[in-house]
Amino acid sequence: YGFYTGFDSDNSSGDFSEANHKVAEMLDLDPHQSNRTGEHNGKTEIQENGIKRHRTSLPAPMFSRSDFSVWSILKKCIGLELSKITMPIVFNEPLSFLQRITEYMEHIYLINKACSHADPLERMQAVAAFAVSAVASQWERTGKPFNPLLGETYELTREDLGFRFISEQVSHHPPISAFYSEGLNKDFIFHGSIYPKLKFWGKSIEAEPRGTITLELLKHNEAYTWTNPTCCVHNVIIGKLWLEQYGTVEIVNHSTGDKCVLNFKPCGLFGKELHRVEGYIQDKNRKKLCVIYGKWTECLWCTDPTTYETYKKNEKRGGEQKKLKPSEDVIKSENDEADDMPEVQDTVQFIPGSKLLWRINCRPPNSSQMYNFTSFAVSLNELEKGMEAILAPTDCRLRPDIRNMENGNMDAASKEKERLEEKQRAARRERAKDEVEWQTRWFHQGTNPYTGTSDWLYSGGYFDRNFSDCPDIY
Repeated sequence: YGFYTGFDSDNSSGDFSEANHKVAEMLDLDPHQSNRTGEHNGKTEIQENGIKRHRTSLPAPMFSRSDFSVWSILKKCIGLELSKITMPIVFNEPLSFLQRITEYMEHIYLINKACSHADPLERMQAVAAFAVSAVASQWERTGKPFNPLLGETYELTREDLGFRFISEQVSHHPPISAFYSEGLNKDFIFHGSIYPKLKFWGKSIEAEPRGTITLELLKHNEAYTWTNPTCCVHNVIIGKLWLEQYGTVEIVNHSTGDKCVLNFKPCGLFGKELHRVEGYIQDKNRKKLCVIYGKWTECLWCTDPTTYETYKKNEKRGGEQKKLKPSEDVIKSENDEADDMPEVQDTVQFIPGSKLLWRINCRPPNSSQMYNFTSFAVSLNELEKGMEAILAPTDCRLRPDIRNMENGNMDAASKEKERLEEKQRAARRERAKDEVEWQTRWFHQGTNPYTGTSDWLYSGGYFDRNFSDCPDIY
């Protein structure tokens, strides 16, 4: 997930407590105390039911990239690993990769669905939809999130959505981001670590996913694990950037032995398979229980295997196809004819009797001026007056380069980025001189209890809010 992490310069050469409820109260601040002004700013309000309304736009519109060439930077890097390449800030989006990971939680209702189902097949269907929805926010997101500084953190508590989330950059070479989320109703735990391996292949940049994603449904005593598909960004030399996801994702229910195999199809000739996802759920005896199909940019359906096979045979014979009406949230690019991008001329072919598992959220009408952010993404870097007092000093919201970019101050953002990188290099030199190892704060290296593979596990304690020994990274 998030193919761009690590694609930056060397930054590092360097039980729910009562406190949490107080924090939630502090985060739901009086809207009249907001410190944001300007015509581009969304308003933060508290609704009559007490739930906070999050901002609906960024403080400044997206900076134009039309005068900049990615190729001028990447032409010397064909076939190389990209973790040490410095990219101009104009190619960024004003979020850290840690915040980008948090976008997994945009479709948390699918976890809630999985928790509510008594049938293990329906639970697996909901988990499969959640795994696909996690990459959906990347659609048309060709901006590069900021590479997290070593020790950087991000937290998000959303009482309206019923979860809290914490992540930490636990390693810089290789770049590894660890995260942990839990339901406020103690119904699920969601955690993992992400380390994409990046390669530049001339016209495209590919990220091979590394790291295990784990979802535990506590009420059902079930654990699911999977890894993400490969992400590839095309046209980095000339034309409009576009991305695809491809590869096989296997979701395993370690309690029942059920498995969901999802094939994210590569684009293919004339863009015929662009964005398509097809797969199936099988039980521990490898009996197919249902077929799943759709597009990761649009929606996901499921049907029984017999219906699916009958439909496919009829399709080969040239039978009539009932197509799903294009949803309003799938907006075609206005410049497709000049983009050198496969045109998406149809949406998902609907098989009668199928059940809808998930549909992508509609993006805000001004999304194209906001780095193609979803409504959820727009709110992630929101910083209200009073939040600084309760956030860890390492939280992404306090990063001056991201904050300056969000406010449209590109020169200041670039200077701050350089300053932070040099600060990290100096800190690494000091540690090397004193022969001191970097100590992670909230996560530790261990073994995933379900896969037996190496993983970064949450050590606990973050929400006790003892931040006295946090590193000074900004």
